[in-house]
Amino acid sequence: MYLLGLDTRAATTGSLIIVGVTAVFAMLAHRSHGRVRVLQGIAFGLVGAAGSVAGTGLSLAVPADVLLAGFSVLMLAVAGLMLSRVRTPAGVAAVQGSDPVPPEVPIVTFSPRFVCACPRAARVVVAATVVGLVTGFFGVGGGFLVVPALVLALDFPMPIAVGTSLLVIAINSATALTARLGPGIEVDWPVIATFAAAAVAGAFVGTRIVGWLSPGALRAGFAVLVTVVGLYTAARSIPALIACRVGS
Repeated sequence: MYLLGLDTRAATTGSLIIVGVTAVFAMLAHRSHGRVRVLQGIAFGLVGAAGSVAGTGLSLAVPADVLLAGFSVLMLAVAGLMLSRVRTPAGVAAVQGSDPVPPEVPIVTFSPRFVCACPRAARVVVAATVVGLVTGFFGVGGGFLVVPALVLALDFPMPIAVGTSLLVIAINSATALTARLGPGIEVDWPVIATFAAAAVAGAFVGTRIVGWLSPGALRAGFAVLVTVVGLYTAARSIPALIACRVGS
């Protein structure tokens, strides 16, 4: 939208294609390094599918400035959560090179081999649904929300959260894109293809960088990046939204 002047619907639809394709390639690279928990990622993505479809339907009825303003507020809230985790004693331990051992969760075992971690299961359902809703509503892969969700709800170490999030993003993007495509939605394929190719190349570089940094450093860097993007989006969208309201 900001660089090429695409309208909101074209930009959100195109972003789902770009992010989905990039996520697949990056996930395969992370999996080769053992940083993808496939079963948990698939389960998380499938649980969030319903939220993704619902969010897509809601987004089509919301003005562009409202959509972008809400997006910026959500990003800043997510960044705050990640930064607050870094500042806790557990987060300090992570910055020093290792993630803390998660607290014990009461486990209920059923015969023959079914195990239910009920508190964690509830967190997964809520987090996955919210991630799916955001993916469909804002037309994004949801990585800025999936990674914190996996860290905070499932106690994944940051490198594992990054790798597994890509599988979740691919599932959510495909679901939201399927629900979004239809009459009135135009896709600028040359632009999308160029962005996707560049993003895939960047993803392979990023995959190598992950292995060089500590989980805490990744978490802090992620929070700073989300904060910068959130502030920029807010600076562009909120004044326009206020001006629109005043003018009406």
